[in-house]
Amino acid sequence: MLFSSIPFLYYFLPAVLLCYFAAPKKLKNAVLFVFSLVFYAWGEPVYVFLMAASITLAWAFGLLMERAKSAKAKKAFMIVSVCISFAFLCYFKYADFFIANFNAATGLSVPLLRIALPVGISFYTFQIASYTIDIYRGEAKAKRNIIDFGTYVVLFPQLIAGPIVRYADIALQLENRTHTLEKTAYGIHRFCIGLGKKVLFANAFGELCSIFRESTEQTVLFYWIYAAGFMLQIYFDFSGYSDMAIGLGRIFGFTFLENFDFPYISKSITEFWRRWHMSLGSWFRDYVYIPLGGNRVSKPRWFFNIFVVWFLTGFWHGADWQFILWGVFYGALLVIEKLWLKKYLDKAPAVLCHIYVLFFTAIGFVIFNSTSIGGAFADLKGMFGLANLPLLGEETLYYLKSYGFMLVAGAILATPAVKSVLKKADKTVLGAKVISFAKPVFYAAVLVLVTGYLADGSFNPFLYFRF
Repeated sequence: MLFSSIPFLYYFLPAVLLCYFAAPKKLKNAVLFVFSLVFYAWGEPVYVFLMAASITLAWAFGLLMERAKSAKAKKAFMIVSVCISFAFLCYFKYADFFIANFNAATGLSVPLLRIALPVGISFYTFQIASYTIDIYRGEAKAKRNIIDFGTYVVLFPQLIAGPIVRYADIALQLENRTHTLEKTAYGIHRFCIGLGKKVLFANAFGELCSIFRESTEQTVLFYWIYAAGFMLQIYFDFSGYSDMAIGLGRIFGFTFLENFDFPYISKSITEFWRRWHMSLGSWFRDYVYIPLGGNRVSKPRWFFNIFVVWFLTGFWHGADWQFILWGVFYGALLVIEKLWLKKYLDKAPAVLCHIYVLFFTAIGFVIFNSTSIGGAFADLKGMFGLANLPLLGEETLYYLKSYGFMLVAGAILATPAVKSVLKKADKTVLGAKVISFAKPVFYAAVLVLVTGYLADGSFNPFLYFRF
């Protein structure tokens, strides 16, 4: 079930809100747990059993670690728990990748398993692993109530698309959280912002990218329009889902950490990755990069650590070589920045730094959205005029005119410009009155527009099937 769907907006969400707020405090987590399982089972009921097994095993190992009588036994329980979680992930997500590459390397024909990927498995595997590791490190206490722990793992607002929520960040909230009109109002605000991002902007840019792929006219300009369109699609889609998750979480009394901070205004690739998918970046930092030694090692080992993290980051996103290439590409850029480029970026005009970031981000996302290594290089050749393509054509100009306004609007909304204007206006008496009146009108307008769009059966892709 998608947040941007009629069943979620008009059936599931009202039902869970009604039951949740009607339930006594002791049963609120149970209500969320049951409804989250229903949410997950909506599209693939068989994988609820996998989810239940993952929850039960992690919960049991958490208790075993806390009761362990020696550090050695505690470490053994941690390792077994983490290995089991990642074994599930590897089997369902990477088994066919390894088999296909084994066949290619040996010339054998081992049949592929062709297993459907459980939606969100990469996200909840990382959440379970963080819980287990934090207990081992003494940074969190094992949860004795399995319903409360299950609620953390399967909590529907962030289950299928993040942000990756660490147990230590919401452990107290699972036991005791407050519900206020202010939190609810903020939650509705963030949810509506995210819903508008996803349906009204991300879907439009996704439609443009689909048109490009199906077009018989390929030009250099069309490739760059496609690159810009996908950059905006993935930003509005992913940050939109994060906004909706944060908003829903706030309505239910949870405070999730931010996941995006206007990454396209960055002045370096290093800064970009501090602003993009922040929950994933901090996870790899705390559970991979720092345990490897971080930057407190020799320079060769430091760069090795960076490449390990970015190899894994790419592989986490998908079981294909183009994702690994994407990760290594950014690992190389980060090493180049740390070696010598950063000192020039610090002195360069801001506009040149922004162009630099957008240029390499466009290349990175073209690689990310390709279907193979060959497809990635074919797209890059098309972008840089190496495929004997014309600069532009009639169809290119037609779609540039058709989507030009959306591209410009998306580029502006991907910066904090509008937020800054509203913040300044809200500090004035007149501005505050206008904004307080306009907010409910805005929410209603978004809901009406989104409902009309979805009821029409319009383009509504789901990017997270890969994850």
